[in-house]
Amino acid sequence: MNPLRTLMERLSRGRILKRHLPADLGSVPILVSPDAALSFWKTHTKSDLFDFAREFVKAGSVVWDVGANVGLLSIAAARRAGVSGKVMAVEPDIWLAALLRRSAAMQPPTSARIEVIPAAVFDSPAIATFNVAQRGRASNFLVAAGGSSQTGGVRETVSVLTITLDWLMEQGAAPDVLKIDVEGAERNVLLGAQRVLAEARPVILIEVYNDSRADVTAMLLQNGYKLYDWDATPRVSVDQASFNTLALPPGR
Repeated sequence: MNPLRTLMERLSRGRILKRHLPADLGSVPILVSPDAALSFWKTHTKSDLFDFAREFVKAGSVVWDVGANVGLLSIAAARRAGVSGKVMAVEPDIWLAALLRRSAAMQPPTSARIEVIPAAVFDSPAIATFNVAQRGRASNFLVAAGGSSQTGGVRETVSVLTITLDWLMEQGAAPDVLKIDVEGAERNVLLGAQRVLAEARPVILIEVYNDSRADVTAMLLQNGYKLYDWDATPRVSVDQASFNTLALPPGR
């Protein structure tokens, strides 16, 4: 373990910083924490999630941010969607969800309303065990999903409620745009989103771990999605889900 990185991670615990999105996204404010990712120590906030919002979120869009973390996509999408749009941010880490609520309250009246839901998404409703990662909250995970090798251990284990995306769609507007970043639970998230995939057919950006790659690929292809490697430049279509997969529904 790099001792400097370890020190920076310790100094990051509970630290909250105010940053702003790029000028073309209104320079709107956002509260971030290097406890989620050390890159937030930098004064300029950069993310490919901003590019995703720029390309696919339009005025009036309904956006679901599953595994919202500090809300980079949520805040950018709210700016892009405007007052006629809606953003649903789902985040099981209570500390991050509270931070995101504070950021949502800071947005201008021209941005879409951001609804923050403190829950995890899985294939069925339940009370589940959730681990807060030792190194950074971006690696938090449901125990049933396994998590990644980047956690550095577990600092806290808590109980969380799980919901399904199909249940969420029953509560209101279906998504036009959907981001899924759930640290290994993506297969289970899609299992609980069969109606979302078949009926709503949102544009999807999904992080896919190796263990779930075959199942995620099969579910998306069965619903007519075309897959692209989001990290490739120029963008290329793929037969199997990549680590960061852009999935476009028929007609896109």
